[in-house]
Amino acid sequence: MKSTVEQLSATRVRISVEVPFEELKSDFDRAYKALAQQVRVPGFRPGKVPPRIIDARVGRSAVLEQVINDTVPGKYSEAVSEGDIKAIGQPEIEVTKIEDDHFGFTAAVDVRPEITLPEYASLEVSVEAEEATDEDVEEQLEELRKRFGTVVPVERGTEKGDLVTLDLAATVDGKPVEDATADGLSHEVGSGELIEGLDEAILGVEAGGTAEFPTKLLAGDFAGEDAVVAVTVTSVKTRELPEVDDDFASLASAFDTVEELRADLREKAEQSKKIQLTNSIRDKVLEKLLEVVDFEAPQKVVDEQVHEQLHSALHSLGGEEDTLNRLLEAQGKSREEFDTESREAAERAVRAQLLLDAIADADDITVGQQELFERIFSEAQRYGMEPQQFIQEIQKQPNGLATIFADARRTKALVEVIRAVVVKDQNGTELDVTEYFGAAGDDEDDALPTEGSDDAVGETGEVEETEADNK
Repeated sequence: MKSTVEQLSATRVRISVEVPFEELKSDFDRAYKALAQQVRVPGFRPGKVPPRIIDARVGRSAVLEQVINDTVPGKYSEAVSEGDIKAIGQPEIEVTKIEDDHFGFTAAVDVRPEITLPEYASLEVSVEAEEATDEDVEEQLEELRKRFGTVVPVERGTEKGDLVTLDLAATVDGKPVEDATADGLSHEVGSGELIEGLDEAILGVEAGGTAEFPTKLLAGDFAGEDAVVAVTVTSVKTRELPEVDDDFASLASAFDTVEELRADLREKAEQSKKIQLTNSIRDKVLEKLLEVVDFEAPQKVVDEQVHEQLHSALHSLGGEEDTLNRLLEAQGKSREEFDTESREAAERAVRAQLLLDAIADADDITVGQQELFERIFSEAQRYGMEPQQFIQEIQKQPNGLATIFADARRTKALVEVIRAVVVKDQNGTELDVTEYFGAAGDDEDDALPTEGSDDAVGETGEVEETEADNK
């Protein structure tokens, strides 16, 4: 076998391969054996038909087709390996010639771009570092009071914060909309959790009262359509909140006094602020890296991820493009804007993955078995699953465990960069990032994602290495 590589762009190559049939004797033997089981020839038992008879009966071309189909994936992988090609995604393979003694094919495939990494210590980012305040503590305390409050009916018009039960019925052009009708809905007035315009319409309405309001439907067959919603308030209740005293502290927590409860809530608020700051540092450093490192994302990989995003969006809407377009219209967004945003998000995700992979390669970053398990445990918690159940689910997916491993490695790579970057708060004071990410060598923490993180590593799919069985 011989192969040559043609550079089509910074991120795509065409591999041309020629394979002499003399290298494929065992492949021809398997093909003839398989066809011998299928061909029925008088005088020969199944599986015993000789090759020359098979050639005469089904044609030499059928044998060649089977041999080529069986051998191309392996020969492609061999060419990738021999050429040290950093292929990603699925190749586009075309058989270009079949001669008496050999055949040839080409494979166009995306490759990892050459990435020149910066000096991490030369990078600087600024973040908003907020401290826990008395207001944060009082907010949590108020939520506790609501949780342990008593709900009682009231005979008056609704007020913000009341708990109401509603019957809703929508019409479009005077015709009832079946999937926009519901009875017995529970709702907190002022929460904005149901339909736009609802809270304003029912404010001041007593139990048994009705109201109407215009809105745009966001889902169903009439998504994006102007509708009129009739609402009936069937009950109005309010919360009677407990006094904040030592008795309440004992009821709502493991503490005996309000002072102890407040101290615990402050500690939780401080931890929450720390998590927010940790996420902000991660996101800002990744953004800085993407800003200063200039390289092109392989467009075929981006196209595949855009397609996956669209498929996912349509699947959630029953596969109807018209429904998606109406929903976008209701949000004040055109389909062109949606497509542009989808491509930008996919391109950013692909660039982030490739950049962090390059950093991990340059710094020889590895992920240990314990780190991988901790990553799996963290992801299982995120999806509300037991670790073993989560492992079973990801093993059903192509490259499931490999994706978890790659994400853990990228997280470690980003942490390594963060430790070297200059991070300052809004006042220009340099922060000690080891307080949030640990010191170098704290490997068991490095591979874990920060709770609530919104970084784009892997958010729209996975940049996959070309596997040996790609066709």
